[in-house]
Amino acid sequence: KDSDADDAVEQLFLVVVAIDFGTTSSGYAYSFTKEPECIHVMRRWEGGDPGVSNQKTPTTILLTPERKFHSFGYAARDFYHDLDPTESKHWLYFEKFKMKLHTTGNLTMETDLTAANGKKVKALEIFAYALQFFKEQALKELSDQGGSDFENTEVRWVITVPAIWKQPAKQFMRQAAYKAGMASPENPEQLIIALEPEAASIYCRKLRLHQMIDLSSRAPVNGYSPSDTIGTGFTQAKEHVRRNRQSRTFLVENVIGEIWSELEEGDRYIVVDSGGGTVDITVHQIRLPEGHLKELYKATGGPYGSLGVDYEFEKLLCKIFGEDFIEQFKIKRPAAWVDLMIAFESRKRAAAPDRTNPLNITLPFSFIDYYKKFRGHSVEHALRKSNVDFVKWSSQGMLRMSPDAMNALFKPTIDQIVQHLSDVFDKPEVTNVKFLFLVGGFAESPLLQQAVQSAFGSRCRVIIPQDVGLTILKGAVLFGLDPAVIKVRRSPLTYGVGVLNRFVEGKHPPEKLLIKDGTRWCTDVFDKFISADQSVALGETVARSYTPAKPSQLVIVINIYSSEQDNVSFITEPGVKKCGTLRLDLTGTDASVPSRREIKTLMQFGDTEIKAMAIDVATSKSVKVGIDFLNY
Repeated sequence: KDSDADDAVEQLFLVVVAIDFGTTSSGYAYSFTKEPECIHVMRRWEGGDPGVSNQKTPTTILLTPERKFHSFGYAARDFYHDLDPTESKHWLYFEKFKMKLHTTGNLTMETDLTAANGKKVKALEIFAYALQFFKEQALKELSDQGGSDFENTEVRWVITVPAIWKQPAKQFMRQAAYKAGMASPENPEQLIIALEPEAASIYCRKLRLHQMIDLSSRAPVNGYSPSDTIGTGFTQAKEHVRRNRQSRTFLVENVIGEIWSELEEGDRYIVVDSGGGTVDITVHQIRLPEGHLKELYKATGGPYGSLGVDYEFEKLLCKIFGEDFIEQFKIKRPAAWVDLMIAFESRKRAAAPDRTNPLNITLPFSFIDYYKKFRGHSVEHALRKSNVDFVKWSSQGMLRMSPDAMNALFKPTIDQIVQHLSDVFDKPEVTNVKFLFLVGGFAESPLLQQAVQSAFGSRCRVIIPQDVGLTILKGAVLFGLDPAVIKVRRSPLTYGVGVLNRFVEGKHPPEKLLIKDGTRWCTDVFDKFISADQSVALGETVARSYTPAKPSQLVIVINIYSSEQDNVSFITEPGVKKCGTLRLDLTGTDASVPSRREIKTLMQFGDTEIKAMAIDVATSKSVKVGIDFLNY
C-alpha cells in the first residue's frame, strides 16, 4: 500500500463480492476484508444437472409474458421447461446471451437480444436483471450468514469480462450494473470491471503444488472430485470460518505459491482462459520484488469457447434429420430443444482422448414424435438413411455416438484454440514463456488439455489449477481486495484529441485548410495521447496543453477520439470514433486573463475505465468526463 489515505478508503467496504458472469454459466464468490485469506464460493444451487457438478448456475433468464423478471439459472430453465407449449411461446427465455456483446459491432444502450420465442428485448435490461439477481442472492447470503441485514453500500462489487471485449462492451457491463443498483455514476469505485485472464493470473500466483495438475508430469485428470467439499490442498478451515455449512470456503494462504517462486524477475507466462463463449489469451511478465504483473502482449483470442462444440452437434443433427426440421423443432418445441442440449452437455463432459465405449444421448420423446409428424417416417429410419456412420440408433431410444464422432465435434474448436496459441507463441514479445496456465470451464475438458499439452508441452509447462472452473471467480475476489496488483496494461486502442494546427504547405492536405481571422489552420488533426498496444501503468496520466484558436473564445470544446489503428493523422480517417467531449465554459472569468490562454488536457489510463479532464490554467476551472463508447 502506498499511503495511509488509500487504506482509509479501502476500509469502507466490509466485503468484496465477485461475479463471474459467463456465457454458459455464472456464479459469485466473496471474501470479508477482515479475513481476506478466506474466499467463500456461493451456496450450491438447487436443481443441478446430472453429470455436471459445479458451483455455478446456467446463465439463463426467464421473463414473464409482461416482460417482468421471473427467474434465473436452473429455476428459469426448469420453469420454462414445465410450461405447456401453448403457454411457453409467450414467455421470454434467454440463454447464452452474453456472446451478443462480443459479436455486436456497434453496441449501444439500445441493442436488442432475441428470446427463444423470437421476441426482442433491450440487452441492457436483460443484463441488469441478471446482475440484480446476483446482487440480491449475494446480499441475502451475506445477511443470512451475519444474522443482520447487509447493505449494498458495504459491498465492493467486481464483475469479470473477457479481456478481448472491445471497450463498448466493457462499458455496457458497467451501465447494466448501475441499472441493477450495484454502484452509481457518482460512486463508480464501488464497482470494478476486472479482466477474466487477469483475475485467473492473480489466483494462479497463489497456487501451491498440490493445488494444480502439471500436465507435463502426468496423465490429464478432470482435476475435480466432487467428494471433497474443499479442494484437497486446503487445510480444513476452522469451524468459525465455515459458519454456513452450505457455502464452500477456500483458504488462500497469504504466500506466493511454490510454482510462482520458481519464476524470476522478467519471466513470462501465458494465461489461456477458455470458457463457454470465448477464449482469452494474455501474456504476463513478473516484476519483482512485489511480484506485480505486467501485460506483455495485448489480449487476444476469439469466439472459440465450448459453445463451438454445441454448434457442431447441432450441425450433425441437421445433417441427420434435415435443417428444415431442426429449425422448426427449435421454434415449435423450445423446451424440448433445451432438454436435448442438456443431455448433450453431460455427454460432452464425458468425452476423453482414451475413451473406447460409445456415448448415448437420450432424444426427448417430443423430438421423436414431432419428427414422425413432420417427415412421415421414424427417427430410426432417418439414422439408417443418413450417411453419418459414427452415429447409430439404440433400441432404448438413444443416439449412440462413437468416441470418434464425439471427438470430431470438439476438433474445429480445439484446432482454432491451438492455432491461435501458436500465433501468439510466434510473436517476438512472447519468447521464452515458462508456464502456460489453462483455466476456465472449457479447461476441464481432457480433450483440450491433451491438445494443448501435445502442442506446447515442449515449449513450456502446462498447468491446470484444480478447481479450474472457479479460478476466475477466486482471482476476481483477490483483485477486489487489492486492485493495485496489476501494474501495467496494454492500451487496446489509440486515443487522441481533435485539434487545429498551423497549416504547413506540402505537409498538410489542401482540403483540410481552414482560414480563420487571417490565420491558416489545418483542421481535423488527431493529436495522439497514447497508441494502441502501448504499455500504460495503472493510473498513468498523459497531459497536453492547448491554446484556444481565438483568445476571446468563451466555451472550449475538446473532442476525444479513439481508433484501433496505430498511426492516425486525422479524425476523419476510417475507424476513428468519437468517444468523449470536454466542454470548458470560461464565461465569468475576469478580463485580466493572459492573452495566451493555456488549457491543459489530461487523460488517465490504466483502469478498465479511462478518464479525461480539461483545466483552464489561469483560473483553474476544470471539467471531467469518462470516456463513453456507447452514446456517440
